[in-house]
Parts: sequence; structure tokens; C-alpha cells
Amino acid sequence: MEDKIRIGISSCLLGNKVRYDGGHQHDRFLTDTLGRYVEYVPVCPEVECGLPVPREALRLVGDPANPRLLTVRSGEDCTDRMKKWAAVRVKELEREELDGFVFKRMSPSSGMERVKVYTEGGMPGNKGVGVFARAFMDHFPHLPVEEDGRLYDPILRENFIQRIFVHKRWRTLLATTRKRSGLVDFHTSHKLLLFSHSEKDYREMGRLVAKAKDLPIDTLFSRYEEMLMATLKKRSTINKQTNVLTHIFGYFKEDLLPSEKQQVLEVLEQYHQGMIPLIVPVTLLNFFVKKFKQEYLGNQHYLDPHPLQLKLLNHA
Repeated sequence: MEDKIRIGISSCLLGNKVRYDGGHQHDRFLTDTLGRYVEYVPVCPEVECGLPVPREALRLVGDPANPRLLTVRSGEDCTDRMKKWAAVRVKELEREELDGFVFKRMSPSSGMERVKVYTEGGMPGNKGVGVFARAFMDHFPHLPVEEDGRLYDPILRENFIQRIFVHKRWRTLLATTRKRSGLVDFHTSHKLLLFSHSEKDYREMGRLVAKAKDLPIDTLFSRYEEMLMATLKKRSTINKQTNVLTHIFGYFKEDLLPSEKQQVLEVLEQYHQGMIPLIVPVTLLNFFVKKFKQEYLGNQHYLDPHPLQLKLLNHA
């Protein structure tokens, strides 16, 4: 991709000193590794809505589905101020052409999930969502989102980064053409990637594309985008990946020498048994895709989902 992916992010994760105590929560993976491939759009809800640095800490209080945002000691209610600002900010972010957002975990303004919500008596539960995070996800329901804590899980990290790269390609398609033929090409090149998340959903998406001429173009693209991002959000598994790898192997197994065929089968079995990471069979199959000039497989994003330097498939 010639231009970088644009990702919204909680400002403190970039090392900006905007937290209530005047500190930050700099995340080196986000800045030093992923930051080589993305351009960040920092957002600090508490500072941007007018609160100072440093400031009194905030917490969520009341109904987890609709909590109030109160200062911890004085009990000042900042809910309306935050919601009013958030309603304007999410509309501003429409112009940023974002492909995802990374929230700050546990934050009463930016936490994506499991944020503490206190009862009036002071007892905490962990079923809340930050006030800004809720407004953002409601406004951008199909945009890939994650929070910094969950990105320490290699499977969740792989899934999120895969989704932002797909979303970038999808947004590029929307910007260049809204023709049915463009959608068919997009769906075809993402077949195996979608298959690795859900065969059922992939086939349902295929049926949608097959009847493309029966739907208004805006309806068609809107439905496809919803299904696309929902399918990719589903976790892949070793069994699903093995099915896809075996499917790829089937394209050229008759062209392989007996020793080469045995090598591929051994690598696939080793992956299936959890002995080696996904990058090993993917690299081997990529070699044979190029050797036998398999154009269809060469266009599959499954075999080249994101830059190798991110080392994501090393953990999958």
C-alpha cells in the first residue's frame, strides 16, 4: 500500500502526557513496530472535552448500560460534557478516513470493554464501556477496534491487524469504483482469508455477490461490508487454517515430486499438531505458488495478509 493505514488511538498510548496524573501509557509495539505501517490519529477524550492535566480521576457509576462519568473524590458529573463532545468528535473523525482504532483499556472514557462501573454504594463491577468508546463504536459499527491490553494476546493482535489491512483495501475499493465487477474481484482475492475465519459466512457472502445484479449498488456494498468485517472478527483456529492450507496444496500436488509432496504433507501435519507456527506452511506453499505460477493463488491475500516484518504469523 502506497499510503499508510490511518488508525485512531488513545493519545496516551503514543507517549503523550495526557493522563489524569500527568503521565502516559506509551506502548512500544504500537509506536515502534506497528507504527512503521500506520499513521496514528491521537484522541484524548478527557483533555479534548476540556478537562485539565493533571486532573481528578474519573470513574463510571450507576447502570453499566448507561453509566454516569463522575470524578472520584468530588463527585462532579462530567457525563453530559463528555457525551456532547463525543457526538461532535466522531463526526469529525469521519473525515480522517480511519481503518481502525486502538483504545486504552480500563479507561472510563476510552475502555472498549470490561471497564469498572461502580454502584452508588461504591462496589465495582467490570461490565462497562468507556463513554467515548461507546459513542465511537456506535458511530462506526464496522470499523476494526481493539484496546492495548488485548493486543498482548498474539492471536487477537493478528486478528486486529489483519482486519485493518482488509479494511484499508475495502476503503480503497470504495474510493476507486463502486461497480459490481470490482466487488467480485475483491471477494475472489479474499476467498481463502475469509474461509480461514468461517466457511459458512464465506459461502453466505458468495451468495450475496452472486445476486449482485438484483440489489441497488449502495445496498449491495453496505451488506457486504457488514458481513466482511463480522466474518473477519471471528477467530480462526488451527483446524480452519489446516483446511485452507490443504486446499491450497491441492492446486499443485500433482505437479510436485514425491519428495516435495512428502515435505509439504509433513509440514502441514506439524502445523496441525501445533509444533510449528503458521508462517512455516504459508512460506512453503508460497514458494510452490510462485514456482508453478499459480496466478489465482498468487492473488490471494491469505498468503500475503500483511508485512512479514510484523512477525504475526510466527505466533498463529
